[in-house]
Amino acid sequence: MTTRRIRGAAVTAAAVIAGVSACSAPSDSGSSGNSTDSVVIGVASEPDTLSPLLGYGKDGNSKIFDGLLARDADLKLRPALAKTLPEVAADGLTYTYTLRDGVQFSDGKPLTSADVVFTYDTILDAKTNNTARSELDAIKDVRADGDNKVVFTLKYPYAPFAGRTVLPVVPEHIAAEQDPNTGSFNTKPVGTGPYVLSAWSKGEKLTFKANPRYWGGKPTVKTFTMAVIADDNVRATRLRSGDLDGAILPPNLAATFKNDSGLKTYDAKSYDFRTVTLPQANKVTADRAVRQALDAAVDRKAMVDKILDGAGRPAYGPLPVDDPWYAKGIERDQDLTKARRILDQAGWKTGEGGIRVKDGQRAAFTLLFPSGDKVRQDHALAYASDAKKAGIDVKVESATWEVIEPRMKDDAVLAGFGSTGDPDFGLYTLLHSSLAGDGFNNMARYDDPKVDQALDTGRRSSDTATRKAAYETLQRELVKNPGYTFLTHIDHLYVLADRWTGLTTQLEPHEHGFASGPWWNIEDWQPRK
Repeated sequence: MTTRRIRGAAVTAAAVIAGVSACSAPSDSGSSGNSTDSVVIGVASEPDTLSPLLGYGKDGNSKIFDGLLARDADLKLRPALAKTLPEVAADGLTYTYTLRDGVQFSDGKPLTSADVVFTYDTILDAKTNNTARSELDAIKDVRADGDNKVVFTLKYPYAPFAGRTVLPVVPEHIAAEQDPNTGSFNTKPVGTGPYVLSAWSKGEKLTFKANPRYWGGKPTVKTFTMAVIADDNVRATRLRSGDLDGAILPPNLAATFKNDSGLKTYDAKSYDFRTVTLPQANKVTADRAVRQALDAAVDRKAMVDKILDGAGRPAYGPLPVDDPWYAKGIERDQDLTKARRILDQAGWKTGEGGIRVKDGQRAAFTLLFPSGDKVRQDHALAYASDAKKAGIDVKVESATWEVIEPRMKDDAVLAGFGSTGDPDFGLYTLLHSSLAGDGFNNMARYDDPKVDQALDTGRRSSDTATRKAAYETLQRELVKNPGYTFLTHIDHLYVLADRWTGLTTQLEPHEHGFASGPWWNIEDWQPRK
């Protein structure tokens, strides 16, 4: 869970703001007019790679690949490449999967258990540049039992393990012949999914065509194109002109389409939150009193109302308020009196221009946000405004991710995170001290022994009550010792031409638009009669 690039739905996870021609002609995008067998979708970014070995599709919904399991509209696990859900040993340490009969890769080669073993072994290999490797920490061994069975042995009982096996499976006969980090498989993938990649113009579009060998049947939508359009306004303009069949849009632009009879808006609830990282190496944000004061100073409800136009919820921590694992009672309103009192007691005295000073150090720091992301920009500006009311000077600065990455050790970042499926899936990489500075994991380099202990308990226990207590402790400790200022959980809004049936949305993670969205099940769409 990260914020920079969508390395397929995710390894590092935040979107690269790709440069595109803002004025591409309709014919350039492959738009199909009123056709129902071809779809063109406008998205804000593209993956760095299409290889699951480097993280693409790790949370499911890749159209090129399948995992052993998949998730339905309600995120319940269902069989995919496996015939059934896994057989789990009584001690929770062994998971056995039996493969579906007759599955072929798109090149015609049969899927076998060796492909599954190769996929997991390669990802677990430290030489493979997969920053999500820690998500598979529980695996001790994976082995083939004949051609159609795969057995995972775990180091410890890991309650949500089955959810990790939505990870896409790659063909050993192709990928094993290449360096997983640099090989052509990264841009010329071969999988078992409903579609194959037919063309990729970097920074412009990716086109997919129906896989004739797909084990799940022939999709009605024969071709779909992801048009990479970084600018929100340009996506909206091209959607309105008919150049696009659908697009992901921020709330203010999605609202402009609500009266268009030929278009339909889809509102997907999400775990996706906006937060400010408070790096421990920065002399100001390293001070717990400053972090506590910022937490009290921020007006989350105003951000939801004014920035998100109501399409979201205040974030009091990394889990949304309606999540079953959410710790009740940690909600908190803006309290500037409390923020000022905390700073007073910690020795931060009001200085020139109303900015606090302690031991000659001004309460000032830089907050970076990715260029071109209006929603994050608005969050950053609102955050700076609230902070100043408490006497903290936050300088807001836009930059590309290439500029942000080397600076995020010392400077705050308006970041986005959030994973579905299980609390461990998102919280461990966000907060565990062992991952501090590991790429975009634990960007704030947060280090709290009580939180680490809660994360380890939640990961290693198979008892639901024990896990629930651990994650409740974690959330309450985050209020006491915030390493991030949590701002909002945002809804994801999509506008599409109303020409198909079968469109639904799932509860979505931070990584969305390219894989997540109403097109998560595009292979099941049918033309509206």
